Amino acid sequence: MTDATLAPPLSALVNPHDRAVPLLTVAQLREAETAAQGALPAHTLMARAGAAAAHFLREQIAHAPSPADAKPVWFAAGPGNNGGDALAAAAALKRAGIAVEVCMPLDVKPDDARWALAEARAAGVPITAAPPESFDAYGWLVDGLFGIGLARALDGVFGALAERLTARARSHGHVLALDVPSGLDSDTGNLVGNGPAVRATHTVTFIAAKPGLYTGAGRDYAGAVSVAPIGLDAGLDAGLDARPLAGVSTAIESTAAARPALLNAPSLFAAALPARDFATHKGSFGTLAVVGGDTGMCGAPILAARAALLAGAGKVHVGFLGSDAPPYDPPHPELMLHTAGKLAFDAMSAVAAGCGMGGSAPARQLVDRILQLDVSVLLDADALNLVARDDVLAARVAEHLRTHGAPCVLTPHPLEAARLLGTDTAAVQRDRLAAARALAARYGALAVLKGSGTVIAAPDGRAAVNPTGNAALATGGTGDVLGGLIGALLAQRLPPWEAALAGVYLHGLAADTLVAEGSGPVGLAAGELAPVVRRLLNRLFYAPNH
Repeated sequence: MTDATLAPPLSALVNPHDRAVPLLTVAQLREAETAAQGALPAHTLMARAGAAAAHFLREQIAHAPSPADAKPVWFAAGPGNNGGDALAAAAALKRAGIAVEVCMPLDVKPDDARWALAEARAAGVPITAAPPESFDAYGWLVDGLFGIGLARALDGVFGALAERLTARARSHGHVLALDVPSGLDSDTGNLVGNGPAVRATHTVTFIAAKPGLYTGAGRDYAGAVSVAPIGLDAGLDAGLDARPLAGVSTAIESTAAARPALLNAPSLFAAALPARDFATHKGSFGTLAVVGGDTGMCGAPILAARAALLAGAGKVHVGFLGSDAPPYDPPHPELMLHTAGKLAFDAMSAVAAGCGMGGSAPARQLVDRILQLDVSVLLDADALNLVARDDVLAARVAEHLRTHGAPCVLTPHPLEAARLLGTDTAAVQRDRLAAARALAARYGALAVLKGSGTVIAAPDGRAAVNPTGNAALATGGTGDVLGGLIGALLAQRLPPWEAALAGVYLHGLAADTLVAEGSGPVGLAAGELAPVVRRLLNRLFYAPNH
């Protein structure tokens, strides 16, 4: 990642993956741009955006592992301001002595982009109307076709260019997208009009990060993301309360979604993790009940309970509904196994219910009982399906916040979320952030909408998108592990918001760690995650120097 200290102040790049940066929508960005342009000399923002992109490319070329990476840089410039950003970057690189070429199928139209075109011509940038037959003569390819304003699917020459750039990225070439990959909806992470989009290896995004870069298809299409604030302080150190963002606060507060989502990061939850003092004991870290496991599905609560144990819960009980429950867990005899009806719920600090639970009448009665407990409650899997089809249980979920002062935590995958919202999976996936917020509002609960870029939403309007995790999690049982992790943190008396953020972040980071070590993405088993979560917790938050 580019070291921000090497860049000019107004083109400095930020790696957002370890910071709780705000994720701004198109409406928020448009108002921020308008406000800034009214206070700055003409063309300033485009000049800064071009300088930031050029700085990124200079750094990559300077540290290129092979001579091929230092070949001329090829730009695809569209007819709007994204094309202007590409032209400004090409001009800056040309002036720095780096060979460049621009393909501009249609003349740029906006005033700022016309200025950038004049700058590129003055710098001696070669500009052609047609792309080359082969990209073999070039190193980095740059997508400057369309930015956040695209409203319809890419087609014609632009659709063809998007497909060629994607093919280059898939063949291990370097493709940089400016602001957002062309064809990607920056609010939702979906492909605009279900058309083609550029699959980049890297994205330099301007002013602030965008939700669509981190959820839906966005993580696959954006690649490694860097943020170039270009002199607008878009709240890169925004905290949990999403304070007004200096420089763009007026624009953000005037939009319908006044509180931007945040990118999940340890700074949002680290302070809530319990201290591990010498004088602590098992009671200091709470008691969790994991409830589920109908006949034939007893492995699900075992996975969750093992994860809870390794995530630091003081004591973990498992309550089974099924008739084939084991008497104890040989790898972890520390777990206390019971039939669900014999659990002493009043002695619990938190309950995680639903994994492998089934939809029987006894399961429904058990969920009803759990929702009336004065403890933290997480509902997953079958418990969510029971709530979705039972108005009484749904009302109990909402009452939990009013009665006990803390929301339940709901952890649906998209199909379960669709059932809870009375819609279909396609509607949920069209706008994952909106769907998670709708769940939180409808049920007065903390919603964890699982998937690529898991979304966490609270009933008070807070929301976060998680940047960790990968395809290794696409296997049975990983959701049970996540439920156990969050349940363990609830038992350790973390507030539901922090517990959900920490559980989701560490769950994904464990998968990332295992893949980096060669244990995935193919064939990673859910049970492999919990030991890595334990290692990460201790290394990141409980090492001696902490």
